[in-house]
Amino acid sequence: MKFTLNLNTKEVSSADCYVIGAYSKTETKGKKDVSTVVLTGWPKELKATFESMNSSADYTGSKGSTYSFNHYGSDVLVVGLGDKTKVTTEDIRKELAKAYKAVSKYKKVAVAFDTFTFKSKKEESLAILVEAFEMTAYKFDKYLSKSESAKLEEVILDSADKGTKKKAFQKAIKDAQHVAESVNVARDFVNEPPNVLRSTAYAKMVQKDVKDIPGVKCKIMGRKELQKENMNLFLSVNDGSAYDAQLVHLTYTPSKATKNTKHIAFVGKGLVFDTGGYSLKPGGSMMNMKFDMAGSATVFAAFRAAALMKLPVKITCILGMTDNAVNSKATMPDAIVKARNGKTVEILNTDAEGRLVMADCLDYACDLKPDALIDAATLTGACLVALGTEVCGLMSNDDKLANNLLKASKSADEYMWQLPIIPEWQKDMKGTISDLKNIGGSRFGGTAKAAAFLQEFIKNDVAWAHLDIAGVGDSQSHLPYCPSKGASGVIVRSLVEFLKQN
Repeated sequence: MKFTLNLNTKEVSSADCYVIGAYSKTETKGKKDVSTVVLTGWPKELKATFESMNSSADYTGSKGSTYSFNHYGSDVLVVGLGDKTKVTTEDIRKELAKAYKAVSKYKKVAVAFDTFTFKSKKEESLAILVEAFEMTAYKFDKYLSKSESAKLEEVILDSADKGTKKKAFQKAIKDAQHVAESVNVARDFVNEPPNVLRSTAYAKMVQKDVKDIPGVKCKIMGRKELQKENMNLFLSVNDGSAYDAQLVHLTYTPSKATKNTKHIAFVGKGLVFDTGGYSLKPGGSMMNMKFDMAGSATVFAAFRAAALMKLPVKITCILGMTDNAVNSKATMPDAIVKARNGKTVEILNTDAEGRLVMADCLDYACDLKPDALIDAATLTGACLVALGTEVCGLMSNDDKLANNLLKASKSADEYMWQLPIIPEWQKDMKGTISDLKNIGGSRFGGTAKAAAFLQEFIKNDVAWAHLDIAGVGDSQSHLPYCPSKGASGVIVRSLVEFLKQN
């Protein structure tokens, strides 16, 4: 989708459809509250045409409402945003996403950008508009025998702002496109069927994707390399697979990096399919287990967006890829395996496999001594019980890091909530005939107990945060800019915002 700036204009750009925002104002008249529409920032001609329509007298500009009319041969879509004093950035994002769905049938669309500006924050509002359109335009239709390509090719952005803002606006557009494109890349990976996205294929796809991004290096480690690294927990999950485990080690170094440049490490769970192993899942629970690699797709997408935006921070991204399958070599329940850090783990349930992969990958990442380490994983069904399907679970060993992530998620309009890791849960993950066990003594507190297990593999005093995206990685139908079914890409923007703020 092409976005074209049309600055210093007071007229309506020529297009198949014109999108413009309207607000509402409520006043008390007598004993009644009366709402009327507010047309701030409208071109005079357009305002006159709107007011000449008899039915426009009933339109109040309430949030979520729309009004359509024709202006000199072009369709006009009015998007109601409600009370301007109460509108939020997420309100604007959602209403623009709905607007995209209404105007995607046109080839060229113009948008009165100034009418969708949040508190005079032009660059931020412009990014919201671009992200809303690009994320809503996403479709995963490559396996359909017949699919329709999007008709909307160009979006003209009208603004009364002078040309002096052009450079800043163009950067805001470009950065927003990098973020939205990366969200959609994550969605593509998660939506791929498991017979296509084998661990080995996934690693090569990631390597190909970053090949031409400046400052990025990619190293892929297979089973032999992982054996040399003593990643026995990771390999125990891979034992039943026909495909080698893959550790993808990505680094991004900004062009002007110094010894004071911050270093952030990401680790992502890349279980391309999870049968549960010998602790086999019921058939109904096995459907959609291709989504079990959403953590790796999430951190990778944030990594690639940051690299494309050329953020001044060094980033390492570790992706642990395998499936959890069953054959005669698969790890059996009650097995005891020594981790990379030397601790032994009794594997009481082979369906609690993600934490085993993550454990060795976290230990590996800690050796790099980053300033902060953040992992993302579809780790526990318990997270859905605790926080529902709309909220990402956050657990951390560092209050400052946790607060910065919460601040970033709020800025990105994504839901994140911190859960505690208490000593009692850490004790519950201790073994009797091994140092640790991979499940707790009861099903209660399952999300934080999994985090307590992961914390055993954090060393060198590294500030660490764990994001359980089991609920939010899939089907966020309440968000109009997400597909109603399939991968959401949620939390990518929070991580990018964290990198920008820190």
